[in-house]
Amino acid sequence: MFKNQPKGLIPAALSNMGERFGYYIMNAVLVLFLCSKFGLSGETSTLIYSFFYAGIYILSLVGGIIADRTQNYKGTIINGLVIMTVGYVILAIPILHTSDNHTWLLVLTCVALFLIAFGNGLFKGNLQAIVGQLYDNPQYEKQRDSGFQIFYVFINIGGLIAPFVAPMLRSWWLNVHSMVYNADFPELCHKFLSASDSMTVENMNNLTTLATAAGHQAGTDLQAFCTQYLEVFNTGIHYSFIASVAAMLISLTIFLVTKKALPTPAARAKAETKKYTKEEIQSQAKEIKQRMAALFAVLGIVIFFWFSFHQNGTSLSLFARDFVKTDTIAPEIWQAVNPFFVIVLTPLIMLLFGTLSKRGRDISTPKKIAIGMGLAGIAYLFLAVYCAIQGYSSGDAFRELAPAAKEGLKAGPWVLIALYFFLTVAELFISPLGLSFVSKVAPKHLQGLCQGLWLGATAIGNLLLWIGPLMYNKWPISYAWGVFLAVCLLSMGVMFGMVKWLERVTAD
Repeated sequence: MFKNQPKGLIPAALSNMGERFGYYIMNAVLVLFLCSKFGLSGETSTLIYSFFYAGIYILSLVGGIIADRTQNYKGTIINGLVIMTVGYVILAIPILHTSDNHTWLLVLTCVALFLIAFGNGLFKGNLQAIVGQLYDNPQYEKQRDSGFQIFYVFINIGGLIAPFVAPMLRSWWLNVHSMVYNADFPELCHKFLSASDSMTVENMNNLTTLATAAGHQAGTDLQAFCTQYLEVFNTGIHYSFIASVAAMLISLTIFLVTKKALPTPAARAKAETKKYTKEEIQSQAKEIKQRMAALFAVLGIVIFFWFSFHQNGTSLSLFARDFVKTDTIAPEIWQAVNPFFVIVLTPLIMLLFGTLSKRGRDISTPKKIAIGMGLAGIAYLFLAVYCAIQGYSSGDAFRELAPAAKEGLKAGPWVLIALYFFLTVAELFISPLGLSFVSKVAPKHLQGLCQGLWLGATAIGNLLLWIGPLMYNKWPISYAWGVFLAVCLLSMGVMFGMVKWLERVTAD
């Protein structure tokens, strides 16, 4: 697996692993945290989530332009890690939310999210560009796809551990205060505290039932208990951001210690300077135009993959909270299933590709991306069929049911495990190989910008994420999953239609 890989790959992957740890904590908790901290609706929380994640990837364009113009990739990466750390420090401070400080505290939280997004924009694409530059050496060129797959495994090691951190710290802090975790209780607490006089009898009965399960003693002040529960519940999540700060500092330390093993593009460009004839310049311009056209064509497809895949942090997180039994497993922990499968399945997929290559049956990178879109479609086909058979209503309607009625209808954990299996295999056909594709077609002087464009396509997909929760809450949820199925199948068809052209461009 690591044979014939450049020496700088592992240090770069380790630097990225710590940053991804903080990212995956955020991915697991952000929507649910905004709901429990500020009493925001699922739609509003996922809208903030969408803009935050879009910002991460849009700002990668800014980071790529800065690094390309200054040719200071390493300095840009270091600045990004420092800025992200500041953002996580702000989020780690457990300020009590009240009606008086609601506005400025929410604004402060959004400022922290912007700092994390901007720092990530400086960091992520430029580190990927450096990894791509490791394979510009002809000695390692044939290992490019496998190198990015290894890089992707390290990303997901951090992602495997991270989702356990927030639930663990939150449950520990609740236990310290003789309280019990309940995923449904914070929403009803906010409704009760903001408008107790207008709560329906059904909601009051649900609140009392959940309060008792969460540790409320009969005869004591329910309003005081709800206030305290929200404070303790959210403080435990704030503590998880301390772990994110530690991860950022570890990534920064690793990068500072090992950066000499990574390429220095500015020095290389100076060494490779030469004069070209007019015909050579025209030929190079034509080639660059073709490569950029191929890049934008693939970017147009992956927008729809990320729109579907990143529902794991929005509508699929809400599905795990509402429709899946979480009495023993917190909904955030389901975010660990995807990175677990990445780590387990990557060696198998690398073995498959390697075996096919030895037999002279190579699958091109564009064709792998097309197959990945089809696999993502299978994931949503499975979920749509299952939810239709179960007769699940919309998310809003389901949450209005009595606790006992909901428990009888909830799915077992195997549903999410099967879903994330198919989504992960799709991801392994698209994401690491997409990074490899970008590094292959990007002109040498635009490596950072092109990696930023890849992330920019992800940003556009993330800007659409709010559509998923909107459908999830208003329609029978099988209809929502059916929309994602249609998007994936349509994208697969378009990608297969472009495969031969893309293969010609990448072969040049």
